[in-house]
Amino acid sequence: MKKISTLFTKNPNDLGRVIDKINIENKWVFDGEAIATRKFDGTSAAIIDGEIFKRFDAKKGRKIPEGAIPCQEADPISGHHPHWLKCDRSKSEDKHFFEGFDELENKMDGTYELCGPKVQGNPEKFERHTLVKHGSEILDFVSLDFDDLQSFLSENDIEGIVFHHKEDERMCKLRKTDFGIKRLKLEAV
Repeated sequence: MKKISTLFTKNPNDLGRVIDKINIENKWVFDGEAIATRKFDGTSAAIIDGEIFKRFDAKKGRKIPEGAIPCQEADPISGHHPHWLKCDRSKSEDKHFFEGFDELENKMDGTYELCGPKVQGNPEKFERHTLVKHGSEILDFVSLDFDDLQSFLSENDIEGIVFHHKEDERMCKLRKTDFGIKRLKLEAV
């Protein structure tokens, strides 16, 4: 799974934020060629040929493990070079991936988000480790206006939106953090 761009242009003075200007490579969203889906906050996973893989980024000279599958070419600026790395049941760092994988009834090839109690502080509030298929929860909102999207993300407890092109593999995203909106933390019980 390639890194995906942001719907709006990044603020040149603060690359963690966006400005009210369409990122030209994502004009297709405003042309009505997109399906909006919920972006879950977890860690990327993939099922490839019926087996579970986790994301591995070979940035800053990290050695690429044998058998890793590249997702894209290395980014010449950031150095990010994402790969899929097959999970191993004998490794403790992969156990949550297998918990989610083993719970799936249909182990359909594709990309997923692993969410659960031991993943990213569990902002999605899952009780068990779960693999959520990317694009599985379609969002319904009327306006793609900058201010309306900011309001939508402020009012809904989600990480963000991923726009999927209706005809091809193109995607782009918009997250709460792009507007400087903080997500509510799960309170300890």
